[in-house]
Amino acid sequence: MNNFFRTGAKASLILFSSALLASCGRSDQEQALEYAPDMYYPVAYEPLKQLADNKNAINPGGLNMRVPASHTIARGKLGFYTHISKDSAEVAGRELVNPLTRSTVNLEEGKVLYLRFCSPCHGETGQGDGLVGAKFKGVPNYTQGRYATLPVGHIYHVIVNGRGRMMPHGTQVNPQERWKIAMYVQQLQKGITDATGADAADTGSQSTDAPAGASEDQNTNPVTGTSADPTKVTQN
Repeated sequence: MNNFFRTGAKASLILFSSALLASCGRSDQEQALEYAPDMYYPVAYEPLKQLADNKNAINPGGLNMRVPASHTIARGKLGFYTHISKDSAEVAGRELVNPLTRSTVNLEEGKVLYLRFCSPCHGETGQGDGLVGAKFKGVPNYTQGRYATLPVGHIYHVIVNGRGRMMPHGTQVNPQERWKIAMYVQQLQKGITDATGADAADTGSQSTDAPAGASEDQNTNPVTGTSADPTKVTQN
């Protein structure tokens, strides 16, 4: 009986060792076995995946994803497009105009976004006295010097691309939200922290053909979670 168990143990050890060696011998470039491959390789075309057996016969080269035509702009986004290079904030200040109407609603939403993304460095009143600004110094005061007269296009450009030690925020706030923040920063330049009572004659587009931009009835950037009620923070 003992011999039987010893023989079984030896056989099991040999089988286990063989399986272990076989698994270690597979190349890291070799495709492993897949369970339910149809879940990985669907019949329908997928724009972000290009497989040998999943080609679109209509598109050139069988590609599933088409490259947008050169120099085209998405419908409703004309006012948010800029060809200005990342290091040309001064040019942006001269050429860019806020496509959003200056209103109390836009200023209130701009204030919420400013407090959420900008106040840690620039402070609630824009004087560069946020918690980060107080520790690392060098954060500009919007109410003093040339910073008090920076045009809205300059502010928008810096929000998108960053400048100096300030990192870009283009991936954190969508174009409409950037313009709202820039609009509120212009309030802070005047030393005004109240977002109500916007002056219709002040900075901002008043033309009837101003581009609609992002959706007015739904959040197009789930990162920020801007609420219809600007007094509420609804980050996802």
